[in-house]
Amino acid sequence: MENGQPLSREVAVVTGASRGIGLAIARQLGSMGARLALCARSAGAAEHAAVALRADGMDARAFAADVGVAGDVRRFVAAVRESFGDASILVNNAGVGVFRPTQDLDEPDWDRVLGTNLKGAWLMSREVTPGMIRGKRGHIIHIASLAGKNTFAGGGAYCASKWGLRGLAGCMAEDLRGHGIRVSVICPGTVHTEFSPHAGKDPSRMLQPEDVAHVVAMLVTQAPASFVSEVDLRPTQKP
Repeated sequence: MENGQPLSREVAVVTGASRGIGLAIARQLGSMGARLALCARSAGAAEHAAVALRADGMDARAFAADVGVAGDVRRFVAAVRESFGDASILVNNAGVGVFRPTQDLDEPDWDRVLGTNLKGAWLMSREVTPGMIRGKRGHIIHIASLAGKNTFAGGGAYCASKWGLRGLAGCMAEDLRGHGIRVSVICPGTVHTEFSPHAGKDPSRMLQPEDVAHVVAMLVTQAPASFVSEVDLRPTQKP
């Protein structure tokens, strides 16, 4: 810890960081002293977020990558390493949703949802893990959803991706705990973001992106002898 900032020695990678939950997580980690590598598909959106964070005194840099494409991920992590060194915190937040009856899904929809939400988390984790193993420490946090535990009409691809993400997180935790790397998954309920309009629900009763960011902060500042595997996060009042 330097200057009272608990993450002053950390390099944090946040995917889907240009808005919503990802931007809130990046802001939280940056306020705690972490150097930030912001990943988004759009270079312009990523840079816009980085400019806003730098205006608040944070060390934030923008990178464009599609987390579902292995080559993009490889180039992104190499660029982060060149800029900051090895990542010590990874937040796999990038996600997309296609919501329609399973019989009406087409293959590109399925591939896009599973490719981003599940394969993307695996690709990104696989790429940063060697550096964490070298450093004998690290945090990998997957942003899943209560949709990874509960089914609903029209949620076939999305629920499958989030159930899979929870399974991936559990296996990764077992694979990596001996290297000092802690793997956790956060399962938020309804969050007020642009991701989904949540028609008919009261935004003031929804979770806010900052609520998810608070949980991330809790996980990365936990005492080193233990880790939280999974957090379910719900609003106090049902929307």
